[in-house]
Amino acid sequence: MDNAYSFISDRTGCRLDKYISEKYTDLSRTKVQKLIVDGSITVNDDVVKASFKLNIGDRVNVFIPPPAPSILSPEAIALHILYEDTDLLVINKPAGLTVHPAPGHPNHTLVNAILSHVPSLVEISDSVRPGIVHRLDKDTSGVMLVAKTNKARLNLISQFERHSVIKVYLVLVKGHLVPESGMIEAPIGRDPSNRKRMTVVAEGRDARTRYDVVKYLGNFTLLEIRTETGRTHQIRVHLAAIGFPVVGDTTYGVKVPFLSRQFLHACRLGCALPSTGEYMEFTAELPPDLAQALEAIS
Repeated sequence: MDNAYSFISDRTGCRLDKYISEKYTDLSRTKVQKLIVDGSITVNDDVVKASFKLNIGDRVNVFIPPPAPSILSPEAIALHILYEDTDLLVINKPAGLTVHPAPGHPNHTLVNAILSHVPSLVEISDSVRPGIVHRLDKDTSGVMLVAKTNKARLNLISQFERHSVIKVYLVLVKGHLVPESGMIEAPIGRDPSNRKRMTVVAEGRDARTRYDVVKYLGNFTLLEIRTETGRTHQIRVHLAAIGFPVVGDTTYGVKVPFLSRQFLHACRLGCALPSTGEYMEFTAELPPDLAQALEAIS
């Protein structure tokens, strides 16, 4: 199948995902739904939901991104390991390291580093992202979980789906945020005008972000953030939407002279160990560049 194609709907009242998966049998319905969520499938140039009901004459555009590299190779990249047992690896990911290979980033990723440390990960079913059960943006640092077995992977995915994993971030925003505690609830989806960006849109997926002020630093606010959902770029999009952009974020936030990347650090993560069910929390100290940024504005 070509990477991009377009067709005119000849049916009315059929769900978009059902129609495409029936029309193109080499695309599973799950794959179609993911393409829709990613903004790779549009109707009349609009980003819509998988449940969108087609009308005769609607123009459907489909873009299928090129596959990520299928062959992964171990690379001797240093890992800051916070915890490890037979099922689980917990690392402190540095800023600047992409989590998994993708078009434009075929190697020098966290996955390549993990494969060097745990060669058996090649046996895990996801051949492109073996062991990866969640992710942090390239320029976000902090705690990440990696499953070392397929059983552990399924266990952790289930915990994330039940929202039982505790994820806490330290974030610096521009402005004096009040009240000192609150919940941001706003649906997030692909930006219709730029599919590489996310934004708050009525037809987006439910997203909830809780914040607490740690301290005020001049015209900046240091926040502790807990995400109750895991949408792409959720924290950065939500904070920008309420008028308090993340410092150093070049996509949704505000540039500053004292920091070259976004001030976003996954400082604490809690989950049940796949091996025993025991709840544990893992912490990662603020890295030097973010600590120095706080000193610059103190």
